[in-house]
Amino acid sequence: MALSTHQLDSRKLLPKLYREGEEAELSQVVRALSGCVLFNDRIARLDAAATEDAVNAAQRLREIVVPVAHEDQFIEDIWQTPELPAIDLPDDLQWEQVRSEPQPQVMIGPVRLGAMTWLIGKLRFDYAGLLLDSTDDRRAVCDAGGRRIVHRDEAKETAARAELQRLGATPTVASETYHGSFKVARKDFAPLVLALNQAGWHVEAEGHRIRHPGTTHISLASGVDWFELDGHVDYDGEQIGLPKLLEALRRGEDFVTLDDGSRGMLPSDWLTRYAPLAQMGEAEGDKLRFKPSQALLLDAWLSAQPEVNVDAAFEQVRQRLRSFEGVRSHEEPAGFSGVLRPYQRDGLGWLLFLEEFGFGGCLADDMGLGKTIQVLAMLVERRNRPASNGDHKPALVVVPRSLVRNWAEEARRFAPQLKVLDYTGLDRGEAREQLDQYDLVVTTYGTLRRDAGHLKDVPFEYAILDEAQAIKNAASQAAKACRLIQSRHRLAMTGTPVENHLGELWSIFEFLNPGMLGRSNSLKLLSSKAAGTDTEGVRLLAKALRPFILRRTKEQVLSDLPEKTEQTLYCELDAPQRKLYDELRNHYRDALNKRIAKEGMNKAKIHVLEALLRLRQAACHPGLLDKSKASEPSAKLETLMEQLQEVFDEGHKALVFSQFTSLLALVRKRLDKGKIVYEYLDGQTRDRQQRVDRFQTDPDCPLFLISLKAGGLGLNLTAADYVFILDPWWNPAVEAQAVDRAHRIGQTRRVFAYRLIARDTVEEKILQLQGEKRHLADAILSADNSLIGGLTADDLQMLLS
Repeated sequence: MALSTHQLDSRKLLPKLYREGEEAELSQVVRALSGCVLFNDRIARLDAAATEDAVNAAQRLREIVVPVAHEDQFIEDIWQTPELPAIDLPDDLQWEQVRSEPQPQVMIGPVRLGAMTWLIGKLRFDYAGLLLDSTDDRRAVCDAGGRRIVHRDEAKETAARAELQRLGATPTVASETYHGSFKVARKDFAPLVLALNQAGWHVEAEGHRIRHPGTTHISLASGVDWFELDGHVDYDGEQIGLPKLLEALRRGEDFVTLDDGSRGMLPSDWLTRYAPLAQMGEAEGDKLRFKPSQALLLDAWLSAQPEVNVDAAFEQVRQRLRSFEGVRSHEEPAGFSGVLRPYQRDGLGWLLFLEEFGFGGCLADDMGLGKTIQVLAMLVERRNRPASNGDHKPALVVVPRSLVRNWAEEARRFAPQLKVLDYTGLDRGEAREQLDQYDLVVTTYGTLRRDAGHLKDVPFEYAILDEAQAIKNAASQAAKACRLIQSRHRLAMTGTPVENHLGELWSIFEFLNPGMLGRSNSLKLLSSKAAGTDTEGVRLLAKALRPFILRRTKEQVLSDLPEKTEQTLYCELDAPQRKLYDELRNHYRDALNKRIAKEGMNKAKIHVLEALLRLRQAACHPGLLDKSKASEPSAKLETLMEQLQEVFDEGHKALVFSQFTSLLALVRKRLDKGKIVYEYLDGQTRDRQQRVDRFQTDPDCPLFLISLKAGGLGLNLTAADYVFILDPWWNPAVEAQAVDRAHRIGQTRRVFAYRLIARDTVEEKILQLQGEKRHLADAILSADNSLIGGLTADDLQMLLS
């Protein structure tokens, strides 16, 4: 077709057919068929550029008049309609034909497709300033303002698409929302952009140019009472500080905004190594600041980052820490009435190391390994040293209510020279002004919470938390009260420092070394990928915390342990249970005194045994006396559940014995409520061996409840290494039979046996009789009437006192 001048203000488009210098008017065409055209006297073949539809359309129009004012638009329309045949334009309408190198450009934005976050991108090409989407099928681009035609390079565009796919981009398909684009997984994005930038591509994110990170720098400087970490990344001359970079990483972003509005790609791998420090330090401008208490943690962390430059002051601190030759075993101090096992001497050395360097620590040995004894040995060692100012300040130990007497008893047994104060009673106000006269003050978490206003102003040498998981919730009143304590040194004791998530460990460490781990959610965030950390970051964190946590399992110290360890756990009755017991004791004391005075001891012995049985039941659980009281609290049941939870958390199995099946029934209710799996055996059980086999072989069954009469003999339960005797019978042979269900041939681990005793009850009184009148204790607990005749009136008064 040709465009010729028709008149001054218009042009006329005259369609013609051409072949080897020959031309034909369309008026001569009879009909255009598929691939050919029919004349009156001949048939001619049409080439690909002249379709039958174009010929038929031109034949109907005959001629097209184009106003001069619209001729540029007409020419642009021609080039933007690829199916039109070539048009022969006059010289004055010939636009410049440009063939330039296409510059690939990638435009990217985040889109969530299904369960995965993808980055969706568009590929386009820059032809001498004209931008063309890669999905555009025009053969050329018209620049009307410059009166030029820019021809596309199909080969180079195809090569660019192939390179994009090679680097991890996937073309979207017709069924996807973003058809005509490409998608790339977030994990593949950084290497993709790096490769494209190096190849000279232009990459944008959400309309902003993306710059790849250049050189990185990190250094540590010291101040009067702080350390400052200075880190930055260079983006074509602009430096971005570590806090800003880490905050973008924490938000899950891929870029940081630069001053010129462009986006700098985050060096994720490099930043991930420092993400935990961002949670522990405080941002000061474009730097991170740390407290002196964090020196050991910083040293442990930065030792894995050799590119960090540290100043001379921190290097001195580092050398002092490293010059320490390690924790040395420490012998029992003078005045300590006991013998420490080798691992306990190591524990004493570790406690003294913490004291020397001014750190708080968490003693997290397995249950039964003697955490209390190690701490008492440390307190005796401290007591033996002269105070710097001639004034010994007391140590405060905070414990669950059930452990108050245990601490007092252990101190009396192993550290008799320590003056111990039980700061729990209603009369504790009188002792409040005399705390400095004691070496060891024992109180409960509840008492500390109530007396926080008074105790926060008392200076202590040590603040020690036993069963420190009690403050795992940093927002609890107990945790807040513990953090208010003034003390030079701090310790925590727990077999389970982390039960659910790392955030619980933060609460304990905020008590031990305030500020060491930064903000309250730092450890919880560090345990998730969203924090920008990974398994390597968590590994470094564990390494950094290792000096502050000492944990030995039974298996690790097996050679140091006796085959069987037995211990008495004293349980404190709460007010309602104490009231019930005292009323029952007073009733039987009065009734028996009258009966004995009237009938004599021999005739009253049946009534005496009944009274002692009822008092033993009252010491165990109110529900044993009255079924309507089955839901009331019991000191023994609460102590048992606390101990069992620790046993389970450490991956062990346990046996629980009682001669009262009604007490075992109450234990079962608590276990069912807590969805704890267990086996049960009493005199009515028929499938004994099946139950034994399940306990022995099923790792999900950690507990076996057994009545004394049904399980005292004949059972092999070596899967258990903990034994709890709920209502001791003090007949050595019978008690040994119960413990030996676990401690027998085939047992490869050490066995720990615990006897639960209700404090200030007939149970404790009979324990006192054990050494003096063993036969009387056996008779009382076995209902052997033949021996009860040896019980004197004085013995009975002691039992009922």
